[in-house]
Amino acid sequence: MRKLLNTLYITNENFHLGRERENIVVRHEDKVVKRFPIHILEGIVCFNYTGASPGVVRLANENNISITYLTPNGQFCGKFIGVTNGNVLLRRAQYRLADDEESSLLVAVNCVKGKLINSRKLFLRLLRDHGEKVDKSKVLFTIEYLKSQIEKLDQCANLDSLRGVEGDAARQYFQTFDELILYQKEDFKFVMRSKRPPLNRVNAILSYLYSLLTYEIQSALETVGLDSYVGFYHTDRPGRVSLALDLIEELRPFMVDRFVVTLINRKQINEKYFEVKENGAVLLNDKGRQNVLKLWQNRKKEEIIHPFIQEKVPIGLIPYVQAQLLSRHIRKDLEAYPPFLT
Repeated sequence: MRKLLNTLYITNENFHLGRERENIVVRHEDKVVKRFPIHILEGIVCFNYTGASPGVVRLANENNISITYLTPNGQFCGKFIGVTNGNVLLRRAQYRLADDEESSLLVAVNCVKGKLINSRKLFLRLLRDHGEKVDKSKVLFTIEYLKSQIEKLDQCANLDSLRGVEGDAARQYFQTFDELILYQKEDFKFVMRSKRPPLNRVNAILSYLYSLLTYEIQSALETVGLDSYVGFYHTDRPGRVSLALDLIEELRPFMVDRFVVTLINRKQINEKYFEVKENGAVLLNDKGRQNVLKLWQNRKKEEIIHPFIQEKVPIGLIPYVQAQLLSRHIRKDLEAYPPFLT
């Protein structure tokens, strides 16, 4: 349970919401955990199956507050929207921003900037903690190269030039990714990034978790009322969640890449959790997916201080914070979209 940016997040699977006059009451086994006056809230998000009483729904309706229901794993189930709600206006503002090349470029630049800064910090952290175990010259070159690419971002005149800078940075990043793997190096040799299909074990875990994170970001965007299919950096295509792909750029170095490296280096995953298909694709087997998912859920419960809002939040709620910050930029409550920076 957490009140974040005026949205109440119910993350305990056993909590239930009830109403007492003008208050939302959080209960666990008939005991009151906490009360929240309805006037301080702008949204409620429930990561559980127990839900809320009809009294809560009526109170939310009277105060134009939405209630979003997700599974404990973050899968979007549905949303209650009151008589009047700003989602239509928010989405119209989103479409106008996406159609404005200059404005959408500014958002895209910040997403990519977050990605490159967070990627560079992975290698800075590697040198600080394990400098004696890696190819220091290779890692230093990548650190300086990413720095030079970051400096180019604000000079990008259009999305094509931005994609060029980001693409060059990503190639250098993955060329050095193998240095992050300190243990089980023979079993988890990275070589290069391969997606469809993943051709080694590291790529198999990366692809699996990138898919999970993309879906969680999509749920976060839908929760705050944004259209996850209309992005600013990734082009629109039928069935493509372009806005979720925009936000994953800044989040995956910290939320996925660092987590995957930790799994391997701590030996929490090994070669027994994988299978090789006839076409050469390397995939997690059933036990591998279960193990990674369990560790992923535990990781999301860990708390950090969010660098922009300066509040302690579970890692699993970072996509929801970023979705809210983006919606506030679209509403012009924030001058620029602040990417997540570790």
